[in-house]
Amino acid sequence: MKKGSVLVFGGAGYIGTHTVVELVGAGYGAVIADSLSNSEASAVEGVRRITGVDVPFEQVDACDEKALRGLFERYPFDAAIHFAAFKAVGESVDDPLKYYRNNLTSFMNLCSLMREFGRPDILFSSSATVYGEADVLPVTERSPRMPATSPYGKTKQVAEDILHDCCAAYAGMRGIALRYFNPIGAHPSALIGELPRGVPQNLVPYITQTAAGVRPCLSIFGNDYDTPDGTCLRDYIDVVDLARAHVAAVERMVQGRMKSSYEVFNIGTGRPVSVLELVEGFEKANSVEVPHKFAPRRAGDVPAVWADTELAAKELGWQAERPLEETLRTAWAWEKHLRGME
Repeated sequence: MKKGSVLVFGGAGYIGTHTVVELVGAGYGAVIADSLSNSEASAVEGVRRITGVDVPFEQVDACDEKALRGLFERYPFDAAIHFAAFKAVGESVDDPLKYYRNNLTSFMNLCSLMREFGRPDILFSSSATVYGEADVLPVTERSPRMPATSPYGKTKQVAEDILHDCCAAYAGMRGIALRYFNPIGAHPSALIGELPRGVPQNLVPYITQTAAGVRPCLSIFGNDYDTPDGTCLRDYIDVVDLARAHVAAVERMVQGRMKSSYEVFNIGTGRPVSVLELVEGFEKANSVEVPHKFAPRRAGDVPAVWADTELAAKELGWQAERPLEETLRTAWAWEKHLRGME
């Protein structure tokens, strides 16, 4: 028996597809809406194969309010998740207007229509970038939001503020922002995973493409940071664990268990891993070589950030479960599936 239905904006993307799989597995209906500007329709087919459900898909740009309105008129969903943001830090530094226009317009359209149609529950895909260069680590939900180091990070801060203010102003509206850290890995089936277009902007797809011979060499940006091995420290979370956190947050909203109309949770593992440690861990987990070299620091990168996950464990009843080694194996299995290397 279905618990209700969730509209998933950006649902054909990396985190969106995995979240839809987990929603369906937990008994929810789901509708995928995606512009396919940075994703592929084949990912929707992967979701359908894993779940055995013909999940509805609508090709819609969330910045197009008229088209978005049509979704609200056609589908009686109960909650919505916003994954429809562009997310490459470096690209946002090079083209900030692209990020402000897409990330904020799409989110404001969603909030406006959710209010108009009387659908109260909005789950926002936020990011650890809102903490900027934190003074104290690990960061908790009470850590101050520092000045963002990229336009991408600024859009996440502003969207959080929009959701907070809407929940405060409009009776009945509820929102949760999940500040997650660095999603990696793929579904164990190897039917869905991260599918970057062109040169990958994220670390693990670049690692897997280098291991597969698609890229000649991986560049590690900066080896002179004040960290144990000089490379950046991050909190790498398995994408399936992350997807489960979204299910827990949806349930908290629709079951009326929120303690206020707007809540924030860190979603990570709580364990810092350096970029170099991740590369070497991938090589060991998969018995492959990843040619790599050090390069100058990259604009917008912070030296270190990782999560305190105590609040998510207490309030959402969620915690990361999959070991890093297993996650890195799924990333390689997905890459081999894409390249026909099985």
